[in-house]
Amino acid sequence: MPVTLKDVAERASVSIKTVSNVINDYPFVTAETRARVQRAIEETGYRPNVGARNLRRGRTGFIILAVPELENPYFAELTGLVITAARRREWTVLVEQTLGSRELEQAVITSMGPQRIDAAILSPLAIEPEDLLQASSSAPLVLLGERDIAGPADHVMIDNVAASRTAVEHLIGLGRRRIALIGDEPGKATGTSSLRTAGYRQALAAAGLPYDPALVVPVKHYERSRAPPPWPTCSSSPNRPTRCSAATTCSRSAPCTPP
Repeated sequence: MPVTLKDVAERASVSIKTVSNVINDYPFVTAETRARVQRAIEETGYRPNVGARNLRRGRTGFIILAVPELENPYFAELTGLVITAARRREWTVLVEQTLGSRELEQAVITSMGPQRIDAAILSPLAIEPEDLLQASSSAPLVLLGERDIAGPADHVMIDNVAASRTAVEHLIGLGRRRIALIGDEPGKATGTSSLRTAGYRQALAAAGLPYDPALVVPVKHYERSRAPPPWPTCSSSPNRPTRCSAATTCSRSAPCTPP
């Protein structure tokens, strides 16, 4: 027979309400009483009914995390961190892979609401502002990533233009003058690559350095594991940059060993 609140209360010599207050971390419980109830919980092996607790709180206890690709190391690490943080707050994370599909991203948004999903974290690639209007007004939605979507949702992102500009400014400050950019995606007016290219060009212009297309290396896939080595293109230019690492910038005058 499962252990009940009544069993814990009798063992701790307190009321059922006091046990409930301790379990729900009610602040106005004396330290001595809290310790006695906690000891009774451990001795009886009582486990709260999470489903019933969430029902009383008016929530499901589930949030959804939707990312484009789980095999991408960035999203794999992100997923682990979100799950760890949610577990500390007694939330369960449902993970969805959207593959950059607008239909699947829309499904995440429409799944929110009473008796389904309490909140969602979405890294979008395809949805449009009008899709956000389908989200439940009572359920929080947080967007991640560089795709700036105007709409009724909080958005966590980094300033890729400033980040790229800062990196190039650092190399310029070290005396580098021929700096290559690896990771350009021709034809894409939005997204991470276009933002970082913009920062790269801003830094060059501010320093009075020419923009040399021969030092801008395109890629088909914007992740290191799937991108072919870009160095042949980079090295086709006279006074080519020296290979330093598989990073976004390199320079012939950098203190590293040629390949």
